[in-house]
Amino acid sequence: MAKGENIYKRKDGRWEGRYKKGYDKNKKIKYGYCYGHSYRETKEKVTRAKIELMLNSPPVSKDIYRKRFSEYCVQWIKINESRLKKSTLAKYHFMLENHIKPQLGDYSFTDLNSDIIADFSKDLLYQKKLSPKTVRDILTFVHKIISYIQAETNSNLSSITISYPRLERKELRVLSAEEQQNLIQYLVQDFDIYKFSVLIALFTGLRIGEVCALQWKDISVESGLLTVRHTVQRIKNPDSDSAKKTLLQLGTPKTFSSARTLPVTNGLQKLFKLFQHDDPEAFILTGNHQFIDPRNLQRKLKKYTKDLGIQDVHFHTLRHTFATRCIEFGCDIKILSEMLGHSNISTTLNRYVHPSMDFKRENILKLEQAGFFPPSI
Repeated sequence: MAKGENIYKRKDGRWEGRYKKGYDKNKKIKYGYCYGHSYRETKEKVTRAKIELMLNSPPVSKDIYRKRFSEYCVQWIKINESRLKKSTLAKYHFMLENHIKPQLGDYSFTDLNSDIIADFSKDLLYQKKLSPKTVRDILTFVHKIISYIQAETNSNLSSITISYPRLERKELRVLSAEEQQNLIQYLVQDFDIYKFSVLIALFTGLRIGEVCALQWKDISVESGLLTVRHTVQRIKNPDSDSAKKTLLQLGTPKTFSSARTLPVTNGLQKLFKLFQHDDPEAFILTGNHQFIDPRNLQRKLKKYTKDLGIQDVHFHTLRHTFATRCIEFGCDIKILSEMLGHSNISTTLNRYVHPSMDFKRENILKLEQAGFFPPSI
């Protein structure tokens, strides 16, 4: 079998050749098959089938080749907007207007190639100084559009390769046991709803948007259960003429797995009783039907940690700390993954669990206690 050919010898001794006939209604490739007693015979049949397919195919409108890449982007967004979350839709519009249109927008799909995409990627990284994660997101969107064009025009764009920038793994900040205890002691002094929000995040691992979105109907105070149904997000304003660059919205959780119910500690349960409100629709952190801006909580946390002399702490640090403490105290990784709202445990292990050196030392000592140690010299 020559490289790049879908012709191979079967176990029954015959040769089988495969060629692309087109796409089905779900945009999946449909294949045709030819069989022969030899490689040459099969190849001739495949070639004839391809020629016949080309001759019988309807002529391609010249308008397809004149259509610009940006037009396909807009078309794809319009087709998919009903199934996309508002935050995702706003992100795609932002990518399109600020990055894709200015550099790739005027190309026809026949002009696009791997070098153009590579130059686009380099410009995003080194000229616009975007993070590798942001560049990967933009390139992923570009790949979706290329796949869409391929399906719509029955064109072969598979030769276009996209090299995604490598993501460097950063050590995520986790509060030490001493920092955590100092923070807790600080929060219980002159206790208010803002300090309560920090404790909720620290003892549940909720994201800041999930904390802001909590309503009293989400809390079963008597049974000590908390349900995540919504999240507060700041998204790009789709109205480019508006003075407001961003908007706050109450939306569905980050992923399907993020919608979850988890138990809270007895101490946190008592605090919920302290602030309990009669209106189930009221938001916990405001006491009314208006949710709080996550930026307000970030500013409060920054002040608290500054007072304590604790550096580089954000709300997500509380989430990392919760996950790490759970592991250190023997929490089952599957249970922890579900409480954090992850779709699989690998995300929990790889990104959120950071055992302290003391915890690692304890585990090494357990090996020694079990008889696993070097012989005496």
